[in-house]
Amino acid sequence: MKINKIDHVSINVNDLSAAKAFFLDLGLEVKAEWELDGEQLDRVVGLHNVKTACVGLGMPDGEAWVELVKFYTPSDEKDIERPFANTLGIRHICFAVENIESIVAKLKKNGTEIFSEIQQYEESYKLCYVRGPEGIILELAEKIK
Repeated sequence: MKINKIDHVSINVNDLSAAKAFFLDLGLEVKAEWELDGEQLDRVVGLHNVKTACVGLGMPDGEAWVELVKFYTPSDEKDIERPFANTLGIRHICFAVENIESIVAKLKKNGTEIFSEIQQYEESYKLCYVRGPEGIILELAEKIK
């Protein structure tokens, strides 16, 4: 048995347009957009009467995707959660970036919540946590050369 790579990370959202715009603003590109429904999808995700819209986003030279999914049916009855960095479960995605200062400045200008100012971790990284639409937490990491 062998795991070859991470193929994608899926994020469920209510406002697909806002989430898509957020990731495009970070520099990701739309790799694919599609809608799905039907019995096969119902069986795959373990729900009934599923109808979704999806956007696959990736880096220009990367293979892994961030997949944004809007469930039209069935809808989630809960409100959007705003977890903290220490909330149990999968909590954030980390992007290796260049020029973290300009990225954070752009995100601030666009109203993105910044958890803290850019922090230097030892002599290895500059790090910053940000919260995008619908509570999505990203860590930005610039390797110090």
